[in-house]
Amino acid sequence: MAKSIGVLTAGGDSPGLNAAIRAIGKAAIRAHGMNVIGFRDGFRGLMQDRFVRLDGDTLSGILTLGGTVLGTSRDKPHKMEVGGQVMDMTDAMLETVERHHLDAVVCLGGGGTQKNANRLADRGLPVITVPKTIDNDVWGTDASFGFDTALGIATEAIDRLHSTAHSHHRIIVVEIMGHNTGWLALGSGLAGGADVILIPEIPYEVDSIAESILTRKAGGSMFSIIAVAEGASSTRFRAHEQEIVARLDAAENHERNDVRKELNELQAIAADSTVQLARALEQLTHLESRVTILGHVQRGGTPSPVDRVLATQFGTKVADLVDDGMIGVMTALHGDEIVPVPLSEVAGRRKSVPADHSWIIAARDLGLNLGD
Repeated sequence: MAKSIGVLTAGGDSPGLNAAIRAIGKAAIRAHGMNVIGFRDGFRGLMQDRFVRLDGDTLSGILTLGGTVLGTSRDKPHKMEVGGQVMDMTDAMLETVERHHLDAVVCLGGGGTQKNANRLADRGLPVITVPKTIDNDVWGTDASFGFDTALGIATEAIDRLHSTAHSHHRIIVVEIMGHNTGWLALGSGLAGGADVILIPEIPYEVDSIAESILTRKAGGSMFSIIAVAEGASSTRFRAHEQEIVARLDAAENHERNDVRKELNELQAIAADSTVQLARALEQLTHLESRVTILGHVQRGGTPSPVDRVLATQFGTKVADLVDDGMIGVMTALHGDEIVPVPLSEVAGRRKSVPADHSWIIAARDLGLNLGD
């Protein structure tokens, strides 16, 4: 009896998703004679059994498309809103899997998807995952597809901003995606020739940044480009946040709501941190500053050739793993090889930028200010 695969995309969209869907489907059908279906809108589609057959016609012409033809959502299987209530819908998903006699459910997603898929695996669902994220922060793989495309988009934006910064003698602060990790800001900052790069892994001092800008000004450079990850924060903010978190951990039950509210208010202020940084630098340097927030443009458009190839490698490997009867793993890039990594080792972990990473060393050798 031919094996069957279900495919879904979860979390934020990412360039290369359609290339991965295409590779899974074509390799499963052509190399192994499997049946393949795709579930609409992530885990919610799996719960509701909304599916489409992934065959030759459906998979044709999608390699270069951005987004995902299956649709996506950020729903969590164990905390899904249904009928105005938040419920654990894992059992409904198990019923869907049994109804279609699926040998594997392939979940394409980032760190959150790996955690959700691991929970499903613990409940008996036959899952395999594929790492996608423009943040490049999925643990256990050298790279995730989507990152290369976003890196190119962010770098091109910084390239274009150089001319206006130079013409108007301005500080241009470019906010780049990366709430928890700085791979994208660091890579595009290096590639785009930014003068200051700020990432979540390294808390920054505003005075240090201002000093480096004034040093450039004294040397005749009347403009500066600052590449900042959206999750970067100052040492003062980080210390305040850690102090509140410590109080939350130690709080009695009747105190927790008040402390949690305080933490939420602080984090709400952080959402505007890039604009606050630009204002502070303008005051300290007396140079006009402007903020450019790249936002979701970094996730859109045609995937790069590198991301198409990586997504294709991941997808074809999935078909091989299902044929071999292997589940509960994530496909990962290790050097030049695609290998299975136990999902239990991936879930709940994040690949951050190490302090001694070669990109950090290169930035410091160039004399770039990293905020510290």
